[in-house]
Amino acid sequence: MISKYYLGLDIGGTKSAVVLASLPENRANEKPVLHDRFVMPTGSAASPRALVDALLQAARRMLTGLGPDQTVVGTGISCGSPLDSRRGLILSPPNLPGWDQIPITEWVRDATGLPAWLLNDADAGALAEWRFGAGHGCQNMVFLTFGTGFGAGLILNGRLYSGIDDGAGEIGHVRISPTGPVGYGKAGSLEGFCSGGGIAQLARLMVLEKTQMGERVAFCDRAGGPEQLSARLVGEAADDGDPLAKEILAVSGRYLGQGLAILLDLLNPERIVIGSIFARSQRWIWPAADEVLKRESLARTYRRCQVLPAQLGEQTGDLAAVSIALEGEKGALPQ
Repeated sequence: MISKYYLGLDIGGTKSAVVLASLPENRANEKPVLHDRFVMPTGSAASPRALVDALLQAARRMLTGLGPDQTVVGTGISCGSPLDSRRGLILSPPNLPGWDQIPITEWVRDATGLPAWLLNDADAGALAEWRFGAGHGCQNMVFLTFGTGFGAGLILNGRLYSGIDDGAGEIGHVRISPTGPVGYGKAGSLEGFCSGGGIAQLARLMVLEKTQMGERVAFCDRAGGPEQLSARLVGEAADDGDPLAKEILAVSGRYLGQGLAILLDLLNPERIVIGSIFARSQRWIWPAADEVLKRESLARTYRRCQVLPAQLGEQTGDLAAVSIALEGEKGALPQ
C-alpha cells in the first residue's frame, strides 16, 4: 500500500518545529504517524527567513530517506494570527516581532516544490482535535486555545469556518467585564481572564490583596515574587491544595463560563473542546465555569453540548500543522 507523507511547520512565539508524518490511504480518520521532528527556539534565528530556512533544511533531510512508493502530498503551516491564508502571508503576529508580510507559503513551495497551505493556530488546532481528538465524529465543534492567548477555531456543518479574512473565532477580544486583566489589547477581555498571561495578571492582583492584609502567600514566595507568577505555577499550587490558587482559577472559570454561554447560544455546537491550561487545570476551572454556563445559556443548547478538554496534548502543534496539509489535499484550502 502506498503511504502518503505530509510535512507540518508549527511556527510559535517560543519554539518552532517541522514534522514528517504519514497516513496510509483510505484511513483518513486515523491519527498520523509522526516519523521525524525537528524543533528550535524561534528567537534563536537572526530573521524570519533564517528560521524558515533552518526548518526547511531539516525538512529536506527528512525527505531524503523516502522511497518511490512514499508520496509527499504537501506542507501545512500553522502560525498565530493575524495572517492571510489566501495569499499565504504572515501579518505581524504580536508573539512574532518582525514577521511582517512574510510570504511563508511561497518560501516553502520554492524550497520543496510541494503545495503549501497556511492557517492560524486556532483553526489548525480545531482541525486536529476534530479529526483525531476530542471533536472526532461531530459536525459542529468549537476549539478554544486557552494558552498564550484565547482564540477559537470553528468547525461548522462539517467544515472549517475562518470568515472573510481569517478573522472568525476571535472570542478572546470580546470584553466580558468593564475592568480586569488585559488580554488582546483590552482590559476585561475574555483573553484577559482566560489565558496564561491573563491568569498571571489575575494572580498578581489577588496576591497583592492578600499581602496588603498582612497574609503570606506561599506559592508566590516559592515563585520568587509576584512578577514570577504564571498560570502553570498557579495550577500547581491549586493541585497542592492552596485555597488562593484554587480561587484564582475559579475566577477564570466564571468568566470562561460567560464566554462559553455566548458561543453556545450563538453557534449551538455539539462540542466545545478546550486546550492547554484548561486541560491541565480542568478540575479547578470547570465547576465555576459550568455553574455560570448553565445559568447563562439557553437550556436546550446547554443540554446538547459537551465541553471537553483537548485530547492531543503535547502533539497538538504537530498534528495541527499536519491537519492543514490533510485539509489542503482535499481542496478545501487555498494554496
